[in-house]
Amino acid sequence: MRHLAILGTGLLLASLTACGGGSDPLSAASDDTSSSGSSVVIGSANFPESQLLAEMYAQVLENAGVDVTRKFNIGSREVYIDALKDGSIDLLPEYNGALLSYFSSGKEVDASTEEAVTAGLNTSLPKGLELLEPASAQDRDALVTRAETAEKLDLESISDLAPVAGQMAIGAGAEYATRQQGLLGLKSVYGLTFKKFESLDAGGALTVQALAKDRVQVASLLSTDPAIVQNDFVVLDDSKNLFGVQNVVPLIAGAQNTPAITAALNTFSATLTTEKLTEAVGQVTIDQKEPDTVARDYLTANGLD
Repeated sequence: MRHLAILGTGLLLASLTACGGGSDPLSAASDDTSSSGSSVVIGSANFPESQLLAEMYAQVLENAGVDVTRKFNIGSREVYIDALKDGSIDLLPEYNGALLSYFSSGKEVDASTEEAVTAGLNTSLPKGLELLEPASAQDRDALVTRAETAEKLDLESISDLAPVAGQMAIGAGAEYATRQQGLLGLKSVYGLTFKKFESLDAGGALTVQALAKDRVQVASLLSTDPAIVQNDFVVLDDSKNLFGVQNVVPLIAGAQNTPAITAALNTFSATLTTEKLTEAVGQVTIDQKEPDTVARDYLTANGLD
């Protein structure tokens, strides 16, 4: 049964990525739940964990009596931050270290501790946007390779790639090519220049498959991805802390925030650990449960229903 679940993971991830049949989630016409302007519009990025967290936020707020509209699977940070700024969405799950890097315009930042990230965001977060309390749960960008590759080349940390990166292909989402916490930082912080960059998906099935089949020798995945353990991939140690702290945190348009929303989401975030998040993501990507079911079960198990 486990093998059948693994085989089905790619199909499930493809289905999640293609949510809405290719329609634009930011278009009112694509949203069957269009509601009045008093509704809080929750968005997500285009990978399963973000969509699951957004569904958790939605159910938490609905349980608190808040009217919610879902507009998930928007795309990368470069797309959904603009949607947040222009009012197309009001709220979504984010990762504080990656957000700091994004708003710092690609400059190197101190993301080594939660305190340093918070201080950086206090000065770089655009006016009108607010961060609520972060969860202890972290999901870091992880640079991974196959166990055979790690053993053959004696790879334990990202620094160990320096002598061999020029012979390797690296796979990740398209946006990875222009991010500081991506190819730019791997070059400036670690001195790495790869032979080839394969534009795949953001920590999704295409990237996993490309690495498993050795089409790429290094890939960017999320540290909570159960595919890492399943495929016996090796996570390379980020010895120079390029990816840093990555706590899950709600990002909201201040004009749409209320004390009730803040209280409900802060209470939820206080329950979310890395272990719980990893387990919940695995239920979606491996056990093939629907995100709304996993979210509902999580809230019930943690006394939030």
